[in-house]
Amino acid sequence: MPPPLALALAVAAGYLLGSVPVAVLVGRAAGFDPRTVGDRNPGAWNVKAQLGWPGALPVFVLDTLKGALAGLLGVAMGGLWVGYAAVAAAMVGHAWPVFAGFRGGRSIMAFAGGLAALSPLTFALGVALLALVALAARSFALGARAAFFAAPLLQLLLDPASHVAATGALMSLVGLRFALAWWAARRSGPATSAPGAGPRA
Repeated sequence: MPPPLALALAVAAGYLLGSVPVAVLVGRAAGFDPRTVGDRNPGAWNVKAQLGWPGALPVFVLDTLKGALAGLLGVAMGGLWVGYAAVAAAMVGHAWPVFAGFRGGRSIMAFAGGLAALSPLTFALGVALLALVALAARSFALGARAAFFAAPLLQLLLDPASHVAATGALMSLVGLRFALAWWAARRSGPATSAPGAGPRA
């Protein structure tokens, strides 16, 4: 397969994978739309805030799987850099999903899955750091933040600097989504909790 065609197909597949609105589907099955409750983010964390860990676990797993599948597909079709492009496309799809009115989440789990495919040892170190910080601080959220922000430093121990730079570019997509979400929250009023939702995390 010619490299440009492999790149185009991997990017298209990554975007479509990322566009599957897992959080919206899980939320609707539970009687709410995560885009209208909590922080209005259609992602795993907002579903967890509404349903707790049991209800949110499928979202964490499947959103991570979207990024991982995109990365593996890209690598299989054209090598590591095509894999990075496919993961970026999956993150864009998660953030602006064609199957959910282009109203998506912040792509953190898609990034994590992509990193698992592109640099498995970095991902493993990140999971270990997450567990250590979460246990020490008794906060999974704090552990997840530590693992996310430490990802480039961890990868620098294992991979060439060019790979670390590409991972940083993927992380910038997450930063962009947080900035856009902050701006949107300033322009709109507070959201409501889902009917019958449990305590917020």
